[in-house]
Amino acid sequence: MTNANLYALFQTRFPKDLNAPALVVPDGDTVSYGDLDKMSAQVAGLLSTLGVAKGDRVAVQIDKSPQAVALYLACLRVGAVYLPLNTAYTASEVAYFINDAEPKLLVCRPQAEQALFEVLKQTPNLHIMTCDGHKHGTLWVDVQSAEPWNEIAQVEPDDLAAILYTSGTTGRSKGAMLSHQNLASNALALHDMWGWRDGDVLIHALPIFHVHGLFVALHCALLNGSKMWFMPKFDVDTVIDLLPKATVLMGVPTFYTRLVDHPGLTKEAASNMRLFVSGSAPLLAETFSAFEGKTGHRILERYGMTETGMITSNPLIGDRVPATVGYPLPGVQVRVANENGDVLAPQEIGVLEVIGPNVFSGYWRMPEKTASEFRKDGWFITGDVAKMDEDGRVSIVGRAKDMIISGGFNVYPKEIETVIDELPGVIESAVVGVPHPDFGEAVVAVIVSEPGANITDATIQDAIKDQLARFKHPKGVFIVNELPRNTMGKVQKNILRETYNATFS
Repeated sequence: MTNANLYALFQTRFPKDLNAPALVVPDGDTVSYGDLDKMSAQVAGLLSTLGVAKGDRVAVQIDKSPQAVALYLACLRVGAVYLPLNTAYTASEVAYFINDAEPKLLVCRPQAEQALFEVLKQTPNLHIMTCDGHKHGTLWVDVQSAEPWNEIAQVEPDDLAAILYTSGTTGRSKGAMLSHQNLASNALALHDMWGWRDGDVLIHALPIFHVHGLFVALHCALLNGSKMWFMPKFDVDTVIDLLPKATVLMGVPTFYTRLVDHPGLTKEAASNMRLFVSGSAPLLAETFSAFEGKTGHRILERYGMTETGMITSNPLIGDRVPATVGYPLPGVQVRVANENGDVLAPQEIGVLEVIGPNVFSGYWRMPEKTASEFRKDGWFITGDVAKMDEDGRVSIVGRAKDMIISGGFNVYPKEIETVIDELPGVIESAVVGVPHPDFGEAVVAVIVSEPGANITDATIQDAIKDQLARFKHPKGVFIVNELPRNTMGKVQKNILRETYNATFS
């Protein structure tokens, strides 16, 4: 019987010479494909001794490192469900995910252990271990004495491989359930569509707690048996130095704006590069043009979301049109529809819907929410406003509701407004995204305060620092007498966006 386990697929694609490098940390460790296989087996052995079995959740909030990759692969090996958490999340935010997903194990950074223990001490049957991004922490101490688990759990295509939480417009995060088939089909489609070849080397400068870094960049490289320059975080000087030693870079638009501003970005520096990919947020046409002018390369923009992985991509061979996200991936179908689900004609604007093997099965323990996001014929409603050309090329023209994408991270205003509105002296607040030259969009809070209340940017930042991840913090705070409303009393966020549009220009 064929095993649908994603790790089994990766293992078939590893280089014949397992001494070939897999992960190379600049000025740090080099981990070969053989090392990675052994490390994942060792960690899988520890997971087994802890009672982590097929279907059990493992929550992970640790720094990016080869050891973090081994932990992810170990979860796949034993059939556990991997639950990556943004390292910027506070202990109170993590507590929500733990209480919702009920993992058997939480792996965190040593410096976060005490705070997490305090908010989770009433959580039954949760084992907490630490890892500092190197071979230190209680996890790696115990790994040394664990018997390697060299098997690969037998799983079905629809068995869960991961749960990724995405913020909800009501403030309550939703756990998108992704299967081994979802992840494998998407990785294989991208590997084919982007023309991965022998000798490709990836600069991996993305975090590995969301789809782009974990499932797009990492999976493509593993399927190709490629070497990865595995950077702990994006550093423009280091990326410039690595360009002659690599062929592929995947990044968010912020990467490319910083590269364009760097004097070291030249056609000569990028002469060995084959492909530059951008995603997670819209790429400005100006950035696209400026990058092409300095390097001769046209950035390939693609589009996806947590619930589906990648949906569309500009072509590898063919015209990459700025401000568009290209065509559906092989095996994926898209359509633009109105609110009733009626398919619209080319160039008409509506909501993008998708169906295919990449589409998730639903939200963890939210059957009603899941049902509301799918049409009766199985199409998933992305919530993104789009139009499609006659030849099928997709352009994203807006976002339903008011989600902000700042530095590649999704930010939902309601979550921030809820925290701000509870602060003493605040009557109400409205959070919007406005253009920012580095982050794409910046979070701005517009606040109505009580007379005499001392509400300032500093007091807001101080009050929310332990409640919200840093990327959700407003980069601008404005105090007003009242918020603009329509005749129905709804806050007109479009007016706020227009009012503060030039804040960071």
